[in-house]
Amino acid sequence: MKVTRRELIAGAAGAMALSQTARSEAQAPTDPSKVRGKPPRANGERAATAKVQRLVRGGTSSGTPHQDLMGTITPSDLHFERHHGGVPEIDPASYSLLIHGMVDRPTIFTLSDLKRFPSHSQIYFLECSGNLGRTAGPETTPGQLAGLTSTSEWTGVPLATLLREVGVHKNAKWLLAEGTDAAVLTRSVPIEKALDDALVAYGQNGEALRPEQGYPVRLFLPGWEGNASVKWLRRIDISDRPFMTREETSKYTEPFADGTSRMFSFRMDARSLITHPAFPTRLERGWVEISGIAWTGAGRIRRVEVSTDGGKTWASARLQEPVLPLAHTRFRHLWEFTGTETIIMSRAVDETGYVQPTRAELLKLRGPGTTGYHLNPITGWVVQADGRVIYKEEPWA
Repeated sequence: MKVTRRELIAGAAGAMALSQTARSEAQAPTDPSKVRGKPPRANGERAATAKVQRLVRGGTSSGTPHQDLMGTITPSDLHFERHHGGVPEIDPASYSLLIHGMVDRPTIFTLSDLKRFPSHSQIYFLECSGNLGRTAGPETTPGQLAGLTSTSEWTGVPLATLLREVGVHKNAKWLLAEGTDAAVLTRSVPIEKALDDALVAYGQNGEALRPEQGYPVRLFLPGWEGNASVKWLRRIDISDRPFMTREETSKYTEPFADGTSRMFSFRMDARSLITHPAFPTRLERGWVEISGIAWTGAGRIRRVEVSTDGGKTWASARLQEPVLPLAHTRFRHLWEFTGTETIIMSRAVDETGYVQPTRAELLKLRGPGTTGYHLNPITGWVVQADGRVIYKEEPWA
């Protein structure tokens, strides 16, 4: 395609105008009360000086920038994403969900049908089981280290409601959830979970699901590894046994040091992550609020302990209310930085008494050939004498 001189000049002028607009938005007036503010816009935007974005990891995922967030709810556009065949485009008007197999009444539900059932909204975290599967260097942010977890309010119809509607047979034990993506991702799920708290979700944080999160409909299994919460859900097949799909045989299994392997390790274990101070922060001497998030697939976080001396001593951090089950919990701890180099760390304890382990404890159990799934080691940050904060592979493990 040939570009004319006139089109080239027009394009350059447009680029200059956009650049000038960006600069004007970033440069606030000295006295805002002397200048009329901006008119209403169809969609709200973040301040020009508060731009945050997800951290893209190759072509299959992007992580939540935890170092830029403050509370527990992740904005929808910053929720981590992971997919195996790209993000499909689905027309909600032609969407359907088939539930069949060991049922009395095989049924096809449209999106409109699903929304006619009584809805349910709940705040839950979601985490990829490979959330700590990569080697990290000193200049690693919390989002790069463990950005494949986020918390949102999810809205939909309980899967148990739909299963009652179709009449699941008494001897049914498992179901197969299938996605509409190019990978046609499938996972086996125990009926017990489906009848407990599984959600067929169509809403996130008060609006429709984002495409990366499964629009128009996804399965959501609270507290379980993200891969099992199949997105772009199109089919549920009820059976009396697991389906042994690719994503639960060749993938998403964990070898142990004794030569055995663990399958169907759905639940995510307790974990915590200091989000401030962390790279790229540089501290000044004085009091600092150490802050972070903790979560567990086993219910509520009971406590979070913080060490400011590399694990020699631990103190209980303050948990920010409300402490919800199966959701991120914000913890805070005041600490005085005196200019002496040290390591700050955190570890979570959930309501079952489970204590977040060190990397050494995990490797002793899993063996040196561990795949990187379900790793939740204590992590921390080196605070150097000049106040620079960097990540270092667990020297304390």
